[in-house]
Amino acid sequence: MVGITNKDYSIKIGSQIILNRIINIFLLLSFQIFGFVYAQNKHPIILVHGFMGWGREEMGSYRYWGGKFDLEQYLIDEGYTVFTASVGPVSSNWDRAVELYYQIKGGQVDYGRTHSELFGLVRKPEGKKYAGLYPEWDNEHPVHLIGHSLGGQTVRMLEYLLRSTIVDSSGIEEKNELMGRSNLGWIKSITSISTPHNGTTLSDIVTTAIPFLQDFIAVAAVVGNSFYSFDLEHWGFKRSKDESWSNYFRRMREHPAWGTKNIVAWDASVEGARQMNTFCIANQDIYYFSFVTSSTVLDSSSGRHIPDENMTFIIRAHSRLIGMKKAFYSDGSSTDSTWFENDGIVSKISMYGPTTGTNGPDPIATYHENELLIPGQWYVIGEYRSDHRKFIGHGVTPNEQASIKELFSDHMSLLWTLPE
Repeated sequence: MVGITNKDYSIKIGSQIILNRIINIFLLLSFQIFGFVYAQNKHPIILVHGFMGWGREEMGSYRYWGGKFDLEQYLIDEGYTVFTASVGPVSSNWDRAVELYYQIKGGQVDYGRTHSELFGLVRKPEGKKYAGLYPEWDNEHPVHLIGHSLGGQTVRMLEYLLRSTIVDSSGIEEKNELMGRSNLGWIKSITSISTPHNGTTLSDIVTTAIPFLQDFIAVAAVVGNSFYSFDLEHWGFKRSKDESWSNYFRRMREHPAWGTKNIVAWDASVEGARQMNTFCIANQDIYYFSFVTSSTVLDSSSGRHIPDENMTFIIRAHSRLIGMKKAFYSDGSSTDSTWFENDGIVSKISMYGPTTGTNGPDPIATYHENELLIPGQWYVIGEYRSDHRKFIGHGVTPNEQASIKELFSDHMSLLWTLPE
């Protein structure tokens, strides 16, 4: 993995950015004049995997976070409190966010009455009851959420569900602890890594050419294919005893849920992401960070982006498609060539932060070390020459692994220096 490119990327969003800068200057002067000092927080850090990801033990000793090395344990050894979540690898962001809530807090998963009836889900699957990674979680004991790829969308959806009281078309409120009340102050920060905040042009082919699948089949063959589960009990879908991996995957791929909007393919599409961005707007009490990755170069003869020499072989075909492919919104407009640069799975332009919502973009700025950070806007930590897999430790060299460890440790340190 090559280091940060140090491009001074900044999206200035009109009066919101101007107001934020005025507040920044005022607070900075107040600290200098009155000597105010932020208290360090020690809040737990929750790692949330992306599409086709898995939990800590589901692939034996091969980790989603770190690959052949254990990134979570490394960070724990560094003194941080870190947990790894395991949510539905192909489920919608709503379903994943609900599962994430109960995994952290503990209890019986409840996808909500209206949502479950609308999409024909098992509302409270018997197999989805959790003791809780951090049962103390509340507004007095918040957490930091870090999501890779789709995981970045998922944690934003969880934040939306926490601060909202969900009601149906008749105005009847949901009757569960997540959706039936507003839970403010439960999240200190949100960090996204290689996240398709504005969707990816690859999303319409995921049902037939799922990225990473070759990796998973290879790993499953080594560690035993009983480890991996698509975690779709709420679809009424389970793996049969002694069922082959290929048949299990085929049945999952042919499930009718793929034709609905309660599925990863919709959430990761440019139109699905735009609709999510319209209601999942930045919370003015939460700190936001994003990491941006790309591993393609411009082919000047064609105007397309093609994989660079360091991109993992198995995702190069996907990268070439993204490097030339446009996607269309419901109003007939489409993405353009600025979406061609990618990391093999996600267009680079989509990773900085949400910008396509009909209510306007979230504020986005470049992170500068030692600056006073303002909640409610995204800070782009850096732009990295890395593909989608390598940034979290898959298929890396020892030197790249060392760089990843340092990068994550530095970011954990930043999170723990945020104000209480």
